[in-house]
Amino acid sequence: MKKKIWLLLSAVLFAGSLSAQAAMGASSQGTSFSTAHYELFAEAGAEGSLSSLAREMELRFEEYNRLFRFNPATLSSPLRVRVFQSPAAYDSYVRAQLGSSRAGAVYLHFNNIERRELVIHRGSAEEAFMVAHQAFIQFFRGFIPNPPSWMREGFAFYFNTLNFDPREETLIFEENLAWLETARNLSSQSFSSQNLSPREIILRDTVQIHDTSPAGSVAGIYSRDFQISSWALVSFFMNSAHHFRSLTESFMVLSPQLSAEQNSMAVMNRLSLWIDFYDLDMEFRSYLDSRRTFGELMENGVRSFATGDYISAELSFLTAQSQRPSHFGPYYYLGLIYYEGGLFDLAEESYLLSLEHGADEALVSFALGVNAVSADRIGEGRNWLERAAAADPARYRSRVETLLERLRF
Repeated sequence: MKKKIWLLLSAVLFAGSLSAQAAMGASSQGTSFSTAHYELFAEAGAEGSLSSLAREMELRFEEYNRLFRFNPATLSSPLRVRVFQSPAAYDSYVRAQLGSSRAGAVYLHFNNIERRELVIHRGSAEEAFMVAHQAFIQFFRGFIPNPPSWMREGFAFYFNTLNFDPREETLIFEENLAWLETARNLSSQSFSSQNLSPREIILRDTVQIHDTSPAGSVAGIYSRDFQISSWALVSFFMNSAHHFRSLTESFMVLSPQLSAEQNSMAVMNRLSLWIDFYDLDMEFRSYLDSRRTFGELMENGVRSFATGDYISAELSFLTAQSQRPSHFGPYYYLGLIYYEGGLFDLAEESYLLSLEHGADEALVSFALGVNAVSADRIGEGRNWLERAAAADPARYRSRVETLLERLRF
């Protein structure tokens, strides 16, 4: 399905520099760093990566706002970020604010604007995922303190695979469809006598839900079922050429003065001008049924390739590649397809991309050698075959020697 989105989701997303007004200050307690939209503070010992984090946060702000189009001038103060290197110091600080800790990062939202901040445990195993998740919530609630719950949760999980590459200082997005199968099931079963249809998801803030089940299966605001359904609805809107505009227009009715319930009703009223919700429900279910995870696409592609259906295989691998452009698998199999079709230049390009993204060196070198020989580039082919044999003698030495022996005649 062709995506109509504003994000360049597998490439460099923002090339601008930090604000010319960025400034750094240091004290015995830590270091501060100010940018166009953020005020960052690192506790003593965590100062080393503060400038890189400042770059990441500005990139995130710009990318989020490509979609939401909020006016940065309406922020009453910069968004605050506090960084800890010490696990004990991070845990102690968060516990003092919340009464319990949160792994990796957490956004603390209070009525007092001065107390709002994103707190990060730098270097923790959970940091990347949690920063990606919590940074969006901080951005969103910076403009709309009480947004519709489905937007807050859905977009937070949608953007939690928007990752920062510190070496290239860029953001890379690969949509995570790990919840797809669960979302399919939720869309077809009932909770509290209601299907988790788009209408119920959007209006969840307007419904009083009492979880009386011992297992907590009723889908409340913070339940995993509701989060999954919210993510699924966001994914649907973001990938719908027909409804994407309705989604972005609904952002315009959000107000910082309204409650979550009022903002939800405002969005519903706006969407109702253009959308028949019965049709939307059918389209939503059809979307979930039609989407395929990366694993499913790879399995379908391999199956089609094995039966000689190269057209279907190519389509599956190209779709998988668009989902996860950093994975070597689709590139390698596309190389095999192009080789079978005698498109040796395209095959070489695909093989090299698979190698660049972490494919097995011996496997790809052997494929590149065979491809080059088939294209009558014998010298180049010998080099790749010898590289394959050197990389994994047990698998390829005898095969390479046999091929090289044939090339002598």
